[in-house]
Amino acid sequence: MDLFLLPINHPIPFFASAGVAGLMLVVWLRASMSAEGRPSGWVRAVTSPNARFFFALLFIGWAIVFGVGLQLVPHQGADSPYGGFALIALFTGFFIMMGFLWSVIGE
Repeated sequence: MDLFLLPINHPIPFFASAGVAGLMLVVWLRASMSAEGRPSGWVRAVTSPNARFFFALLFIGWAIVFGVGLQLVPHQGADSPYGGFALIALFTGFFIMMGFLWSVIGE
């Protein structure tokens, strides 16, 4: 019963998570349809030789933000948010590094 009342009891987290899930679906749909057409402007920008500098700066920013940010989060006990933030850092770091490798190898 609580699951059905979630939009009423907690509307902001519910609609925020629904929006993120919808955004992920749109990204996956666009990625699956990308092989059918020509590369768009942002794809050419990300795969250009200068994109490696963008991804390098993005990685340095990621390392600073999560290196400092994860130290500020309390990580004592089972109910701390440290694990969630660390998981987000893991996934974002993976995709930033894959973009960096893509831009360097694609050159």
